Amino acid sequence: MRRYPVLAALGVLAAAMLFPFVIVTFNAFKTPAEYSSGQPLSPPHGLNLDGIITFWTRVDFGEKLWNSFMISGSVAVLAVVLSVLNAYALGIGRVRGRLSILVVFLVANTLPQEALVYPLYYLAKEAGLYDSKLAIIIIFTVIQAAFGTYLLSAVLGQFPREILEAARMDGAGRFTALWRIVVPISRPTLSVLVIFFFIWTWNEFFLPLIFLISNDNQTVPVALGVLQGEREMDATTSSASALLGIVPAVAFFLIFQRTLTRGVTVGAIK
Repeated sequence: MRRYPVLAALGVLAAAMLFPFVIVTFNAFKTPAEYSSGQPLSPPHGLNLDGIITFWTRVDFGEKLWNSFMISGSVAVLAVVLSVLNAYALGIGRVRGRLSILVVFLVANTLPQEALVYPLYYLAKEAGLYDSKLAIIIIFTVIQAAFGTYLLSAVLGQFPREILEAARMDGAGRFTALWRIVVPISRPTLSVLVIFFFIWTWNEFFLPLIFLISNDNQTVPVALGVLQGEREMDATTSSASALLGIVPAVAFFLIFQRTLTRGVTVGAIK
């Protein structure tokens, strides 16, 4: 009987979280006249796509979508690879000064992005990477890898030494043991990191706003923020822009939800 109040509370919480998304969806499919004459909370009388089409063509949303996918996907893969290499040395290799290095990675995760803007801006200018997607990929790969290294170091620190010793006796080198043994066994944890890194990078706004000033290089959050700041959209087009900005990240999460759940479950069992 105790589970029913818990289920009821979770149902209320889920409804509260979904309510803004439902309202945005309703208003995205309304005409401006319908929005003005009716209630913002009422459902639309039909599926009007004018707001979505207007926003898509005005910001060239397909290009912004591709930029976000390319940047987020590249960062997710590169950050996980870098995290694995770092954590393998710190968690299994037990390099000297391991604790001090992990403290540095931990402190790096606590630094606000505002404190990093000027030095990163200066370095990007000097390297000729300012206003390029490569600069954002490098920056967020390092930022996400700092968290990934700290997390994976703790995970790989508990890796069974007997397996590595057996592989070494069979003639496997360090990199062979890493890619043939450590990575396959740690795949659930790595899959979770890939999903988190992708979503975190997709939602980033501040640094891409500073470093991607050209319209051709902007990501979805930056395009939404810039267009909202220009105050050139009515309420229905604004709702359509919010809906299009949310849907890709939600779709990615739902597609890989099973992978995320499996990774968390395996980590809990271990």
